[in-house]
Amino acid sequence: MDLDMVISGGTVWTPNGAERIDVGVREGRIVALGDLSQAQASERFDATGLQVMPGVIDTQVHFREPGLTHKEDLNTGTAGAALGGVTAVFEMPNTNPSTLTAEDMAYKVARGRASAWTDFAFFMGAAAENVDELPELELTEGCCGVKIFMGSSTGSLLVDDPVVLEAVLRKGRRRVAVHCEDEARLTERKALLAEKENVGPGDHPWWRDEQTALIATKRLLEVAARVGRPVHVLHVTTAEEMAFLAQHKDICTVEVLPQHLTLTAPECYERLGTFAQMNPPIRSQRHQDAIWEAVNTGVVDVLGSDHAPHTREEKARPYPKSPSGMPGVQTMLPLMLEHVHQGKISFERLIDLTSAGPCRIYNLRDKGRIAVGYHADFTLVDLDEVRVIQEDWIASRCGWSPFVGDTIHGWPKATIIRGRVVMKDDALIGEPGGEPLRFWDV
Repeated sequence: MDLDMVISGGTVWTPNGAERIDVGVREGRIVALGDLSQAQASERFDATGLQVMPGVIDTQVHFREPGLTHKEDLNTGTAGAALGGVTAVFEMPNTNPSTLTAEDMAYKVARGRASAWTDFAFFMGAAAENVDELPELELTEGCCGVKIFMGSSTGSLLVDDPVVLEAVLRKGRRRVAVHCEDEARLTERKALLAEKENVGPGDHPWWRDEQTALIATKRLLEVAARVGRPVHVLHVTTAEEMAFLAQHKDICTVEVLPQHLTLTAPECYERLGTFAQMNPPIRSQRHQDAIWEAVNTGVVDVLGSDHAPHTREEKARPYPKSPSGMPGVQTMLPLMLEHVHQGKISFERLIDLTSAGPCRIYNLRDKGRIAVGYHADFTLVDLDEVRVIQEDWIASRCGWSPFVGDTIHGWPKATIIRGRVVMKDDALIGEPGGEPLRFWDV
């Protein structure tokens, strides 16, 4: 058997669990599993001491291209992804201009092909102006689905009109990803925030309180159930939402972020100030405990990073003029490996949330498992390596991370995408070669 690559010596996580086998790759796909010590191969990758995971997929990133590339672009964002062990990303539509047309999508796909280190897909933004076209737009090349912002977005991407929300959910058939915060309550509470004295970033979870999230989530699921459209609730942060979502898994899937599993209020705001500010906010220990319970009881379907970089100068503005969001695509896997080390989550569960989970939710083709016929996408990690996250490791154009200085047990050692080693030992290899992802329901 002539192969392009054999990965040997590692612990390989297949659908059967952990196996001590070799993996054979030809023309970008897995073609053999087992003892390949006698096989002819152009390249052999020694994975001794490493865990060979299916390639990690991050289904929520903001790479800011076009229009906001002083913060990030597809090249720097996917470089960070690859360095963090991520093999594919789903990018959000709130760029400038917003992603609302077939032309907008085609531009992003072309930029991805030209500059992305990882494979990629893009969300089509939902707005009143493109509702009627959404059934066709969601099927364009490189589109992973439709994204709705029920609160906290810019221009026409904000869908706070119940009539428009229902119209969006009635138009099309693929699962819709939704940011659930009630815009009316946000506006009302922002006025109250302006009346408070000595306002600071610690007030962020007070302004964007639990009810702001719960009201929007309940409204979304009521409409989704009525029209029969599956929805994906992004970055869930409250105990109340998790209890509600657990009762509606027939219509919804659920995402959580490493930030909300790692940071808690008020400590993070006291230590990081506006650099801990994101939407929905970092909340108290009570909410974090509920999120962890949902992770470990199967309510949560996927992890995303919600990578949303801003410059230091932007983040340093006095609250609430400071923008919400933080980088996260590069630190998502390291943070979760630390949680594995601490016993908060099993390694096998982490694999499900970062590979099989995205494929189930979005009907992603070719990805998500180490099995014959699938793309040769692998994330190789050393569970025993102890590292401190350093600023000079961060590839994002913003140049910072709230997790700089954190000690991590477990580290991504290599990123392999369609049989090509893209990252090894903290170094990018070769040139960008990302391709658009494909989906079964297109």
